[in-house]
Amino acid sequence: MEELAKIGSRIRRLRKAAEMTQEDLAERSDLTAGFISQVERGKTSISIDSLLMILHALNVHISDFFRQEQEQLVFKAKDSVLLEREGVEKFESLVSGAANRTMEPVKVLLEEGQTAEMPPFSGEQFGYILRGELRLSVSSQQFRAKAGDSFYVEGTHTLQLENKNKRPVEFLWVTSPPYF
Repeated sequence: MEELAKIGSRIRRLRKAAEMTQEDLAERSDLTAGFISQVERGKTSISIDSLLMILHALNVHISDFFRQEQEQLVFKAKDSVLLEREGVEKFESLVSGAANRTMEPVKVLLEEGQTAEMPPFSGEQFGYILRGELRLSVSSQQFRAKAGDSFYVEGTHTLQLENKNKRPVEFLWVTSPPYF
């Protein structure tokens, strides 16, 4: 029974990550929403054929589905990955494999005059200023945030982050779902 719960939980996580409802998944896999619900709750067993139909609908290979995941809880500084982002001094992914998670944290460094922008997307974003002062533009509104301040913006808005000062600004930026 414990294995059924694990399989169901993994299917639920994959479905939600794909931004699908149980009805969407049922339609794409030629199964019923009631069956998907029972599988996700570990209330019924699932045949290999049904599992393959679900995984196909989720675009997940069966070997990836059953690969043992050893969840990493602590990410060392050496695990971070520098990413290229135009107009930004440093854009550093803090969690490896974040694109397959619910949120994606990065650390950003902007020198004087540099700007980072996020177009509208289906999600949310949060930031925490570590040092310096950041200018935020959301729609037609402008805000200033200093070290120790944070921001939270729904993804439906374009967000522009800019350093208008001579000193660098460094901040944590988190999107959910992953967008960077």
